[in-house]
Amino acid sequence: MNPFKGKQFQQDVIIVAVGYYLRYNLSYREVQEIGSVAKF
Repeated sequence: MNPFKGKQFQQDVIIVAVGYYLRYNLSYREVQEIGSVAKF
């Protein structure tokens, strides 16, 4: 059984996105703070 069958994105993209999500667990507040310091 392929859990990625019928999904909108390719398997590689999903795996990379989940990896980044697990590695960089940022909250919205942290992203705002980074943006204010970096002037985004």
